[in-house]
Amino acid sequence: MLKIGLTGGIATGKSTVSRLFRQRGIPIIDADQIARKVIEPNGKAFAAVREAFPACFDGDRLNRPALGREIFHDDAKRQLLNQLMHPAIREEMVEEMKGYAESGETVVIFDIPLLFEGTMRDLVDYTVVVYCREEIQLMRLMERNGLTKEEALARIHAQIPIEEKKHQADYLINNNGALGELPPQVNRLVNQFRDTKKEGV
Repeated sequence: MLKIGLTGGIATGKSTVSRLFRQRGIPIIDADQIARKVIEPNGKAFAAVREAFPACFDGDRLNRPALGREIFHDDAKRQLLNQLMHPAIREEMVEEMKGYAESGETVVIFDIPLLFEGTMRDLVDYTVVVYCREEIQLMRLMERNGLTKEEALARIHAQIPIEEKKHQADYLINNNGALGELPPQVNRLVNQFRDTKKEGV
């Protein structure tokens, strides 16, 4: 099975690209969805996260905005949250991958926002970065989330700079322009990945 890691920066368009891959029949293992799953009551990371961030819970319910405010301006707390959640997320992702392999899939995409920041780079064979310039990223994030410039920059700077991710990527999808420019780029990669798998890589 060919394993592709899809990443980008916040508001660079990764979710749109992930959806396009899914529409073309490529299975997606979504780290964000799994992150929500593992922090639900009885989830693999629930108890540890509630113990570390008790003020961000109302009983068994996580107050996500409160947790976001707590970690985005505090590197140590953000790293602690990642340390608590990443092993559980990784375990769930590997289980999903095995399920796709057993069902005969030959290519799978790991949609991982923190692919380069975290501990999951070794799960994938190649990486795809969805890229746009930081000024476009900032504008999109402010508009999408209703954030001030300072709030948006705090979220952007909590990740590796998009220019650095661009240079680490095996493949790049350029999202500086209109949405209509994305499908042809995704189609090319889908064909390339399937051809690569046929060649036995």
